[in-house]
Amino acid sequence: MAGDVKIRELNARALNYSRKLERVLNESRKVIVGQENTLEKLLIALVADGHVLLEGVPGLAKTLMVKTLSGALNASFCRIQFTPDLLPADIIGTKIYNQRKATFSTEKGPIFHNLILADEINRAPPKVQSALLEAMQERQVTIHGDTFPLKRPFLVLATQNPIESEGTYRLPEAQVDRFAFKLLIDYPSKEEEKMIIRRNTTGAIPGPKQVMKASDIVEIQRFNRSIYADEKIESYVAEIVDATRHPGDYGLDLNGLIEYGASPRASIWLVLAGKANALLQGRGYVVPEDIKAVAVGVLRHRILLTYEAEAEGISSDQIVEQVLSRIRAP
Repeated sequence: MAGDVKIRELNARALNYSRKLERVLNESRKVIVGQENTLEKLLIALVADGHVLLEGVPGLAKTLMVKTLSGALNASFCRIQFTPDLLPADIIGTKIYNQRKATFSTEKGPIFHNLILADEINRAPPKVQSALLEAMQERQVTIHGDTFPLKRPFLVLATQNPIESEGTYRLPEAQVDRFAFKLLIDYPSKEEEKMIIRRNTTGAIPGPKQVMKASDIVEIQRFNRSIYADEKIESYVAEIVDATRHPGDYGLDLNGLIEYGASPRASIWLVLAGKANALLQGRGYVVPEDIKAVAVGVLRHRILLTYEAEAEGISSDQIVEQVLSRIRAP
């Protein structure tokens, strides 16, 4: 009985928050044409308090997406263009010496914003990538011995260009694992393309209205962790992740295709993102469909394929789909 009351309370709060988040999505749709799945997953990542690695060719409104989201939330936004000559201090900040006063003052870098677009993260050298990824993980930065907490909420959207590898530094698997989601963004349809042309060549380009505050997102992030996930859901997630490591134990014919399976971070993000998906649906509890809805985005960058799999044109998305079809939902 007490459990039923608690679930009803969670449902009521989740429904209230989902209506607020739906307004954010509606404002985003006024500016962004199409890309419904990407927008929704971005919001799920924000609610789950995780970062996003976004892969797509240039010109697909990646910057506009984050800028629009920050406008709807009244959150601060900054775009950092990653280049080979970028230094860690260009991101996190540095100490500046005042000769007249004979003192040092801290000049904070662009990392001190709510939403960060790290554009073409693989163009910067490893030292710069590590500085950003450390800030993502620790939610704080150290500048010459002084530690500063980052703003909340804090979302990093890092982009990669999949078609141009010249002058890039590949992100190591251990660092890619720190992103909650990896999303693939594709070209718009022909009808969406026409709408994009119309919006950007006639009259004023629409902008989002502020419908929430950044502090509201922090409140929702805290609530997200309290959404109920039954032990059966935890077992379901554990089996999905374990199947990427030991596919033969689950009757999956993936021999010689997976070099390394998903890490324990995958299990954590599957549950947190599943909770965020449930919240967006106005529910205070997780069902298997919530896990399935986020599984590909959470797992695709955490499964390392063998050369044999790549040679056969098999993608990690296909592996995840096979695992999901094999593991029985509770």
